[in-house]
Amino acid sequence: MKTKKTPLRMCLGCREMIPKKEMIRVVRAPEDMGGEISLDPSLRKPGRGAYLCGKPECFEKAKKINAFAKAFSCQVAPAVYDELAAALGKTKTAE
Repeated sequence: MKTKKTPLRMCLGCREMIPKKEMIRVVRAPEDMGGEISLDPSLRKPGRGAYLCGKPECFEKAKKINAFAKAFSCQVAPAVYDELAAALGKTKTAE
């Protein structure tokens, strides 16, 4: 019997490989859908995804090194970072 491999994703902040289900997905919607950047708690929204392990310091590091802009190949407005920080704060307290 074959065992299923656990999909791993790299955190934008700490660059560690962590199981996908333990991570927080940030997604940029396709251009025809507006190209909006948002959190994806379901891990199923269409678009380009990037992952964070959920530690506040990883979000800050990813923001500092422009990891979101590199992952999504577009400029990320400061307002988007504020929205993500607020949403991440709510996500971590909900767990």
